[in-house]
Amino acid sequence: MLVELAVVEQRYQAVREVLDGAPVTVVARRFGVARQTVHEWLRRYAADGGLANLADRSSRPRSCPHQMPAVIEARIVAARIAHPAWGPDTILWQLGQDGVTPLPGRSAVYRALLRHELVAGVRRKRRRSDYRRWERGRAMELWQMDIVGRIFLADGTELHAVTGVDDHSRFCVSAKLVLRATARPVCDALAAAMRRHGVPEGILTDNGKVFTARFGRGPGPVLFDRICTENGVRHLLTAPRSPTTTGKIERFHKTMRAEWVRPHEREFATIAEAQASLDAWVVEYNTVRPHQSLGGRPPAERFALAGKGLAAVEQAPGSSSERPARKPTQAARRPTGVSRWVDQRGLISLAGFTYRAGPTFAGEHVEVVVTGGLVEILHNGVLVATHVQRIKDDQRDRLGQAVLTRAQLPRRVREPTEGLSVTRKADSSGTVCFAGTPYRAGRGWAHASIDVAIVAGSVQLSVDDQVIRVHPIRHDRARELGAFANPKGRPHRSNAAAVSAVSSGGGQGA
Repeated sequence: MLVELAVVEQRYQAVREVLDGAPVTVVARRFGVARQTVHEWLRRYAADGGLANLADRSSRPRSCPHQMPAVIEARIVAARIAHPAWGPDTILWQLGQDGVTPLPGRSAVYRALLRHELVAGVRRKRRRSDYRRWERGRAMELWQMDIVGRIFLADGTELHAVTGVDDHSRFCVSAKLVLRATARPVCDALAAAMRRHGVPEGILTDNGKVFTARFGRGPGPVLFDRICTENGVRHLLTAPRSPTTTGKIERFHKTMRAEWVRPHEREFATIAEAQASLDAWVVEYNTVRPHQSLGGRPPAERFALAGKGLAAVEQAPGSSSERPARKPTQAARRPTGVSRWVDQRGLISLAGFTYRAGPTFAGEHVEVVVTGGLVEILHNGVLVATHVQRIKDDQRDRLGQAVLTRAQLPRRVREPTEGLSVTRKADSSGTVCFAGTPYRAGRGWAHASIDVAIVAGSVQLSVDDQVIRVHPIRHDRARELGAFANPKGRPHRSNAAAVSAVSSGGGQGA
């Protein structure tokens, strides 16, 4: 007959056998445990308590010095309930503002929210190291603008918000509610932002039809582009299907939706009431709310360092009112040219010959100017390609001149086009590296500091305000804005000499 013994009885029997003289190794083998376990049973039996000490014990430690106090955990939960959009970083910053010491770690705050089911424990889709961050060096150097929808009034009317943030300070420069995000309301919001905060050096947008005619059917620039041109603002566009390029304005949309849109869903009866509430939230966002990327400081503190920018031009399209005093561009000093469309191969046709504008401008409207034996191709007033004029035999005889070759043309030195640039130091072969791609300037510029700028669809190299070489863009456009993070900055290192071997055949001269 088999008798089932309890765990305590089996351990007591093992202890009795050892006390009766049996070897510990033999007893451990017979009971199927390690000999160290048998010694542990002997120590526990010898202590006060006898058989009671042979029972199972909890492995939980008696104390945990690094455990979060219950009072602080209660404050974390209360802060999250009061502000559902706050994450661990904002809650931790608020605890520091309230004088809580010692402060728990960010992961401890996250685990507390997870224990109380206030956040969803989902795996991050991408690691933080996968994102490449970039930032302009000062305020008013670049604005990011976009349009966000799905904002509803009490009667179900959908509104759109024309939003804009300063790239350096994350300061919200525009949050205008409109019924329809068409060209005129969007441009009115842009003009209002420039009247209030000044004119930025550049504006970055996506390829929406209200921002650009890049993928539209219209023949010329849209109203948004014309306003930027009138005010001397450089309009930058993202690459297609690359929302992370305008990540700052997209992150602003996420914050606005979490902290203002959802709490006031279908609450306001009119657009005026909704705009007043949004304006109040923008003031708090700019002046009170801490921003994680700014070290916990509000955006207004960094934006105030820029001072007041230029005043916006109050000019309707096609009017001839006075413009602000700015350095005249190269396009303003050129004679009037002829219009051409760029085909799918990036070519244009002029006087029976084809000239290359570049595949970047396929389907775009360009202007062609012929001066001094050169054919200059301009896109939106910016020079993008220069070619030697080609002439037919009958034209040569009629004009009484020989065939013009590149060697016979005097080299025309021109000033570089206005815009953002960054300084790079050439290697021993006269090659510079921009956005991870080598561009050759020539051996005559070896070890020289060269200014690199993006002009429409080309990379422009200049020294002492004189263009020395123009190349078609060959780098990843997603890395372009990161390369301009320190415009006109000093080069931090020389390019590797091995880069020149990669670029020995790259680019055409200007």
